[in-house]
Amino acid sequence: MKKKDPVDCSCREKYSDTCRIEAILTVDERGQIVIPKEVRDSARMGAGDRLALVSCMKDGDTCCVMLIHADQLTTMVRSALSPVMKDIIGDFGEV
Repeated sequence: MKKKDPVDCSCREKYSDTCRIEAILTVDERGQIVIPKEVRDSARMGAGDRLALVSCMKDGDTCCVMLIHADQLTTMVRSALSPVMKDIIGDFGEV
């Protein structure tokens, strides 16, 4: 597969104070990577954990990928949708 030039990512500007390089990973011939033990421990990742892979796009290319614990993603979605659901349930209750 032909390698592309890295895409400049706006995430750098937004999260420059909180993001850092933890490790340099290599993708093997099967497309797999190994997350170093120190990073897994720090992120509280264990065997069987479910992770969501979230990507950021810029100019049609993926410039950044992140892993988020699935339970944290569920909490984030509930928090974001809670006001919307409250409005919907409130409207249904008034009918």
